[in-house]
Amino acid sequence: MTFISHAVQRIQPSATMLVAQRARDLRASGRDVISLSTGEPDFDTPDHIKDAAQRAAAEGKTKYPPVNGIVPLREAIISKLARDNGLDYAIGDILVCSGAKQAISNALVATLNEGDEVIIPAPYWVSYPEMVSLLGGKPVIAHTAAPGFKLQAEDLERCITPRTKWLILNSPCNPTGAVYSDVELRAIGAILQRHPQVHVLSDDIYEHLVYENVHFATLAQAMPALKNRVLVVNGMSKAYAMTGWRIGYAAGDGELIKAMFKAQSQLTSGANVIAQWAAVAALNGPMTQVLAFREVYAQRRDLAWSILSGAPGLQCAKPQGAFYLFADCHKLFGQVSAAGMRITDDVAFCTALLDEQGVAAVPGTAFGLPGYFRISFATETFQLRDACERIARFCGSLR
Repeated sequence: MTFISHAVQRIQPSATMLVAQRARDLRASGRDVISLSTGEPDFDTPDHIKDAAQRAAAEGKTKYPPVNGIVPLREAIISKLARDNGLDYAIGDILVCSGAKQAISNALVATLNEGDEVIIPAPYWVSYPEMVSLLGGKPVIAHTAAPGFKLQAEDLERCITPRTKWLILNSPCNPTGAVYSDVELRAIGAILQRHPQVHVLSDDIYEHLVYENVHFATLAQAMPALKNRVLVVNGMSKAYAMTGWRIGYAAGDGELIKAMFKAQSQLTSGANVIAQWAAVAALNGPMTQVLAFREVYAQRRDLAWSILSGAPGLQCAKPQGAFYLFADCHKLFGQVSAAGMRITDDVAFCTALLDEQGVAAVPGTAFGLPGYFRISFATETFQLRDACERIARFCGSLR
């Protein structure tokens, strides 16, 4: 359609949202469907956070907020980054956004010119390359390998050109659950020190969701010399079960933050002010429930992994963080389901799985790695067990 911009025609809708919507449609038609497609905690937002929002509304804190966020929230973010990450920022280095997704969008809007390159390790979150393409940039995909799915320094080096402007680094990673160690980050940082034109967008949204003895590290902390070239992006959605509140933030060099502020001021203005007061309570309050959430996720991870790793034809590594399992289904290609559908690829696998067993999962193709599928274990334990057992039955029924 000629009326629609070339920019929008270049991109695809979110695959995870499409799968989730199809699952909702089937459920509405009366089908027994369990959706493991979206990365949304099933827990309720902790009470002290909701109470803060109610107080803010009762006190009349309902006017337009500053574009860059209310001062108490930016101060809480500064305190959090110092306390948890050993990073020192000034008030002008912080921008509050309507979700971490907007923080990433703002950064790309503020910096990308036509043809600029952005290195994105694959598998990747579905929106990264689409955001870059929307703005006329060029996504440069750096492929990683199982079982770790981590960007290697030598692969990063091969991807860098004079047009490279950003590296997007997501740890813990959606969809694989991979977590970069300090040592691995320093190896990446050593390459970046030789290429001063490359900045790093560090997507830390799953920071608090790491398991066993895994330690979270962020690049700006692991490589202090690169701090001015790293934009730290984080938010309230995952750890605090605040997906619907839509509060994210960015911390970085003041000049970059000013440019992002300018873009946000014209596109959306400030984030929801009641949600900002709730975020203040979250960042300044106790972590008791966040840690309790993490413990439940760890148990669910072990449950899902134990079932799927034993399913015929599937292989999956146990994730170190986030709340996803990324399973390899290559060995099932060429087989036929009980309903007669041939499993030609990961898309066919997920389609047949939903149609025949009522389980919604996202094909690995959407994340830049065909032959895999992603499930979220951020769902009630009894439903997760049921869904994983259905997946195992489906795999066992293929002939």
